[in-house]
Amino acid sequence: MEKSLLVKVWMLLVLLTISSALVSHNFSHYNYIIAIIIGFTTFKFLGISFFFMELKKAHSFWKAAIIIYLVLFSTIAILIF
Repeated sequence: MEKSLLVKVWMLLVLLTISSALVSHNFSHYNYIIAIIIGFTTFKFLGISFFFMELKKAHSFWKAAIIIYLVLFSTIAILIF
C-alpha cells in the first residue's frame, strides 16, 4: 500500500482521538456525547482494521463479520447508556 495513504489515515486517526478527548472534556454534560464518541470510535476501528490490518484484501466473510460486529457492539453500547 502507498505510504502517503497510510500517513493520511494515521493522521485522521490521531485527529479523531484528539477530537474524542476534546468532546468528552468540554461537553460532558450533554446526553448525546456518548453517541458522538462511539461514532468516532467506529471510524477509528474501521480505519485500523481496513488500512493497517489490511482487511481490504481479506475474504468478504471477514469484512462482513467485522462490520456486523461493529454495528452490533455500537448499537448495544449506545442503548445501554
